Amino acid sequence: MRNWNFGIIGTGMIADIHVKAIQNIENATLVGVCSSDPLKARKFAEKYKLKAFANYEEMLHSEDIDIVTVATPSGRHMEPAIEAARCGKHVICEKPLEISLERIEKMIEAHKKAGTSLGGIFNYRFNDAVAHLKNAIDQGRFGKISYASVHVPWWRTDEYYKSSWRGTWKLDGGGALMNQSIHMIDLLQYLMGPVDSLHAYIATRGHDIEVEDTATAIVKFRNQALGGIYGSTASFPGQFRRIEITGTRGTAIMVENAFAVWQFADQTEEDIRILKSFKEIEGGGGVSDPAAISYQSHQKNIEAFIASVESGRPFEISGDEARKAVEIILAIYESAKEGKQIHLKHD
Repeated sequence: MRNWNFGIIGTGMIADIHVKAIQNIENATLVGVCSSDPLKARKFAEKYKLKAFANYEEMLHSEDIDIVTVATPSGRHMEPAIEAARCGKHVICEKPLEISLERIEKMIEAHKKAGTSLGGIFNYRFNDAVAHLKNAIDQGRFGKISYASVHVPWWRTDEYYKSSWRGTWKLDGGGALMNQSIHMIDLLQYLMGPVDSLHAYIATRGHDIEVEDTATAIVKFRNQALGGIYGSTASFPGQFRRIEITGTRGTAIMVENAFAVWQFADQTEEDIRILKSFKEIEGGGGVSDPAAISYQSHQKNIEAFIASVESGRPFEISGDEARKAVEIILAIYESAKEGKQIHLKHD
């Protein structure tokens, strides 16, 4: 088994999760870290006994690095990702892949040209409950799906946004949707397939920021099912995230990683087992404290990326796949701004 040497670009809150995830992967070694602030890089490196690189250029030109995770502010993902491709390094990038489709496409093109891999982090996909939900859809157990929705009623304090890149169009690319709810929006399109059209509203209700802290959208999927998206960081004290899928032969409601409802017309013994196994809500990290999340799903996400690099098979959250959630969110912003229905373009 080959060992893969990792570097982390960025030392923000999520970088600590990356450290724990990588350090728990059998065939991965975390070598070093870099930051736009050299002092932060040194402190972070000392904390985890890593090498502090002067900048991402030094890291990417190092022969000691095979793969980098990008954990910088969202609007600063493109530059290191493209430089990594030029240096022959694989990249797995935090959500969102970037804050505009143009910047995402430049990242994708750079890695296609270099023959390196570009992957995204959507760690919710790696939860066992999601696998059961996807299997049920693929097996047609919901019958004709009529409706699917996601709800992310979270809370963030004013301190979270204070003196930060968060809550800005320039570096966050948006608010409650682009930063927090993007995970569930990705999950919605992953399970349901492409969004065909949507009509949306956004608002800033609880914080003094330039982007939205509350948003809602009515969506129509390509498969003709209807749906909804709700995301907020102005919902005190914060509630569990939720996805609901319902059709002519079944309904499932997943709250965090537990099933509040798992009921089908052709109910089986396995369904009873699933409902019992995923009855208790665990964690709920992110509801009001962005640091209170587990590293295990990140670990699975990164392990899957390593496996794809080793095998040469496409990564399930490739650059093209990670682009889809951003496209939906940007369509929501456009709909809210223009006050009209937006039709999404698909290949």
